[in-house]
Amino acid sequence: MLTSAATITRSQHDRAASSCAICLLLWFSAFVQGQLLQQTDTMSAGDNTYKVEQLPSPRSILGEGPVWDSEGKSLYYVDILTPAVLRYDYAENRTYSAGLDGAGSISFIVLVAGQPEHFVVGDNNRVSLIRWDGRAEQVTRIRTLADLGETQRHVRFNDGKVDPSGRLYAGTMRLEALGDLLNQHEGQFFRYDHGTMVVQKKNISISNGLTWDEPNNARRMYYIDSAARDVKAYDVDENGDLRNESVFFDLRNNGSTPSYVADGMTSDADGNLYVATWGGSKVMKIDKTSRQVVQEIKIPAEQVTSVAFGGPNLDELFVTTALNGDKPAPAGALFKVTGLGVKGKPMYKMVL
Repeated sequence: MLTSAATITRSQHDRAASSCAICLLLWFSAFVQGQLLQQTDTMSAGDNTYKVEQLPSPRSILGEGPVWDSEGKSLYYVDILTPAVLRYDYAENRTYSAGLDGAGSISFIVLVAGQPEHFVVGDNNRVSLIRWDGRAEQVTRIRTLADLGETQRHVRFNDGKVDPSGRLYAGTMRLEALGDLLNQHEGQFFRYDHGTMVVQKKNISISNGLTWDEPNNARRMYYIDSAARDVKAYDVDENGDLRNESVFFDLRNNGSTPSYVADGMTSDADGNLYVATWGGSKVMKIDKTSRQVVQEIKIPAEQVTSVAFGGPNLDELFVTTALNGDKPAPAGALFKVTGLGVKGKPMYKMVL
């Protein structure tokens, strides 16, 4: 009986040990899966981790042009092809959307200095002043500031931003309905000057991201023509005209062209660039000094269109995306990236 009892006891002990091992294995597996679900991209440069969060917003056909309003604690952006202007209310964690009568496209939105609830947008091939309280379903068109005219009806404005001096820069591209966008060069890049669009650059394919090296050097501009597959740098003279074009960063790797193109862009307080990748499912951080990619911020949408720093401390990166071509959710969503360990700069307002 002692032998039998001892055998039973050993058997029970073995089963208990086995059960504990299984429980431990299951717990470890669940832990690893949880870690993978929450995994953030860690790069050697800065050793930062980050979190990507989808924000409550309509899915955009072609989300673009995020602009953070520090006073109103809101992020404004556009859906070019719906078309619509949108406002993400940070405190409410809610996004409002509005249309603009007569607009076949709304390509960018910028804040206006000294005029609350007023904005300048690119609609079709015009630059227009609008008014919006941030909640109504329609915005009010105040007046047209500039119109490229009948000879330019085959193009529309695309990305546009305001420089540290309050000047608007914006570029055009051929309409999507007219065919392949990357293999044509009918767009132009402009500076707005008292009702006139002053040409800065011609033969543009898709005029896209732009940012400035401010506060380090407010007369240094970075600019993207998507088809060129690079980021160019310019010196800006006193009048705001561009000089001394150079390639700051080439997306090609040893002559090999990537499957994605550069889209929208911003920079942090240290002058490093953050470039959205259309077709790349990521935002690339490019170190200002080394001109190398030091971090890739993964976004759960293929068509990443633009980026802007915001939030109360300007340390959150907002990311717009597109569902163009009926990409599955969450394509077209608005995202927020936290934990990057850097800060952006206040967005500049246009001086009219």
